[in-house]
Amino acid sequence: MLLRARAKPSRTLTHLLRPQFLRPQVIMAGLPGFLPKLRAFGGLRMPLPEPTPETLGRLGTLEARLARTAHEVRKAQKLRYRIFYEEMSAIADATTKLARRDIDPFDSICDHLFVLDHAAKSWARGNKPAIVGTYRLLRQDVAERHGGFYSANEFDVGALVARHPTLRFLELGRSCVLRPYRNKRTVELLWHGIWSYVLQHRMDVLIGCASLEGTDPDVLAQPLSFLHHFARAPEEWRTQALPRRYVEMNRMPKRAIDQKAALHALPPLIKGYLRLGASIGDGAVIDRQFGTTDVLIVLPVSAISARYIEHFGPGAERHAA
Repeated sequence: MLLRARAKPSRTLTHLLRPQFLRPQVIMAGLPGFLPKLRAFGGLRMPLPEPTPETLGRLGTLEARLARTAHEVRKAQKLRYRIFYEEMSAIADATTKLARRDIDPFDSICDHLFVLDHAAKSWARGNKPAIVGTYRLLRQDVAERHGGFYSANEFDVGALVARHPTLRFLELGRSCVLRPYRNKRTVELLWHGIWSYVLQHRMDVLIGCASLEGTDPDVLAQPLSFLHHFARAPEEWRTQALPRRYVEMNRMPKRAIDQKAALHALPPLIKGYLRLGASIGDGAVIDRQFGTTDVLIVLPVSAISARYIEHFGPGAERHAA
């Protein structure tokens, strides 16, 4: 979970800018997230981006790669705003409305994966390719230096990580793709990019929050119950929603579930995770800002279905063996 501010409310910003308060963990604690969000607003990142391959994958005119500049991070935030706030039902505060960007303090410590379309260049973008999809990636070593994982605000991921001290966790989040690109090609390229990143950093477990649209668990009773009965994580990989936010997923008896209808009701992203071999944590969480009900995805790399690994790039079989 995020650390709480160590400075008393009466202390001034000048006081907080003294050298002893500039340690990364103190900055991430901040004045209720003020400094991290200020950096995220500018697209700046606290750990300097590491050298990365020129590209993480190509498919026709589409390319997957990581953001290299603050300007590109801001572009990812604009794309997220367009989809989460304009197309979906997220509720924007005044700052978000003014900026027309989905700005989150964790943007300043994450890597941002893009899918670019080189056939969609325009003069307005300086003849640069359009960003049509994005994913946010947060490695365990970075998270531990800067306050924790984003999903720890909803789920007890600390307990899960503690049970597997020799494994490296990677958090995936803020996934979105423009409507015209929501197809197999774009999804495969995103996963090709993620897989290349997993291989580069030798990650062992993928986690993250995935969302069902809506905040009434009774309306979502069938898909939530399906996930509980048919996709719940085995004990060694199971962790719960935080007690204060826990929403029961077991809302229907197993025998009463129409599996075909329940699968149809699941968002494509969650169905994709399940096909790869992911399982679901215990309990859901209501996110009223985004108008969603969240579940925790847990995907050990060793559990990824072999028939899908071949789509992710050379060397995959050796890593998974």
